[in-house]
Amino acid sequence: MRKVRVRFAPSPTGALHIGGVRTALYNYLFARQNGGELVFRIEDTDSSRFVPGAEDYIIESFRWLGIRFDEGVSFGGEYGPYRQSERRKIYKQYVDQLLEAGRAYIAFDTPEELEQVRQKVQNFQYDAHTRGMMRNSLTMSKEEVDELISDGRQYVVRFKVEPGEEVHVNDMIRGDVVIKSDILDDKVLYKSADELPTYHLANIVDDHLMEISHVIRGEEWLPSAPLHVLLYRAFGWEDTMPRFAHLPLLLKPDGKGKLSKRDGDRLGFPVFPLEWHDPKTGEVSNGFREQGYFPEAVINFLALLGWNPGTEQEMFTLDELVEAFDISKCSKAGARFDYQKGIWFNHEYMLKKSDDEIAKLFAPIVCNYGIDESMERITQVVHMMKDRVNFVSELWDLCSFFFIPPTEYDEKTVRKRWKEFSAQQMTELAEVLEGIDDFSLENQEKIVMAWVEEKEYKLGDVMNAFRLALVGIGKGPGMFDISAFLGKTETLRRLRRAIEVLK
Repeated sequence: MRKVRVRFAPSPTGALHIGGVRTALYNYLFARQNGGELVFRIEDTDSSRFVPGAEDYIIESFRWLGIRFDEGVSFGGEYGPYRQSERRKIYKQYVDQLLEAGRAYIAFDTPEELEQVRQKVQNFQYDAHTRGMMRNSLTMSKEEVDELISDGRQYVVRFKVEPGEEVHVNDMIRGDVVIKSDILDDKVLYKSADELPTYHLANIVDDHLMEISHVIRGEEWLPSAPLHVLLYRAFGWEDTMPRFAHLPLLLKPDGKGKLSKRDGDRLGFPVFPLEWHDPKTGEVSNGFREQGYFPEAVINFLALLGWNPGTEQEMFTLDELVEAFDISKCSKAGARFDYQKGIWFNHEYMLKKSDDEIAKLFAPIVCNYGIDESMERITQVVHMMKDRVNFVSELWDLCSFFFIPPTEYDEKTVRKRWKEFSAQQMTELAEVLEGIDDFSLENQEKIVMAWVEEKEYKLGDVMNAFRLALVGIGKGPGMFDISAFLGKTETLRRLRRAIEVLK
């Protein structure tokens, strides 16, 4: 049985879109489930679109996400080089093979000439019906062709698609997809201008030579699949043709169409794994990492966009995903990018992580505010508060009062919670707290509750005013959790200041 080998082959033209991350993830899951290998290839044949730094960005994204490649660019392997720009000589021999076999031809039409034809011929397509009226090696003598090439005239090599064929694409998600060859155009396979092949030829040659067994890619590549099948046939490689799987598109959270960066900008969520600094425009785009997402949450969220395990389970580790993944259960229809669900996943992973883990992430934020606090006390705060936030970055706004006493008191809360008798009750409470030697949560609660009952005060009145005095607003965990953390001296200091300020 043929060994499973899949590949993820991005172009270094900018930041890695989250849709590309999902494609890589599904390739990873498929490879691991089948004891196969995942190859990382860089498709950089379009030199005009190359963006410096993009390749390193893509590699760093997968390092953060925990998706590991077995071979490829920066990982090594026996099938290299893995950058297409470094494989020019390899591709040229296969271009020549197609030309010699009459399965491809040389075309000299300039962009201006092609545009003129498009103006004259409605819905022009360079194919079996129109190639006879164009400037190519099918309409010119060999001498003319050789002379133009020797003169340095730029040309392209086009694949010769024969009409009247039914092309079958055996897709693991969509079943048998049948396309009539009549609707296919004679795609450009090679350009003499940069001596590089186009995506179509390079992909086929690389997949064959690297022994790729399955091609799992986005739905947007489905129209290319029939051409790729024809190319495999032209080379006589039918027996090694990979099986295809075309994944559903990621759709906008609202409205119609596929997910774009503009949707993220409009609704306030990232569409790139890491923050991206565009070297051409200087624009900075937010990333899932910088926005505070855990990589495990991103992986879990993406895995369920277009694939359903067939159970009610939503939380999966990467190993559990490998075990459960079944590519035939991927949807044919597009998957709506519910970014709110992504936030939910992050919250769930926040709860799953230990207090120590979250504290290590929160400690630098505390330090940035000039607070010198021990990890033990930061961990105590995290234990009390982590279930109230979706991201570690939200912790400070919610619990800064643990570290910094309030300098002012929320007006709305004061009007609602600080009664005409509150100053008197808080003065009495301060005296009660002053007399407590064991300031533990349990002991405070027992003594203060007995005092409230003895005085026949309303518990809500006392606790709401107490909270306002210590926190500055009506938020936070249980009051005795707060006072036990602050300690007796700081609790009394805050309480007496509030009495003085609020009267």
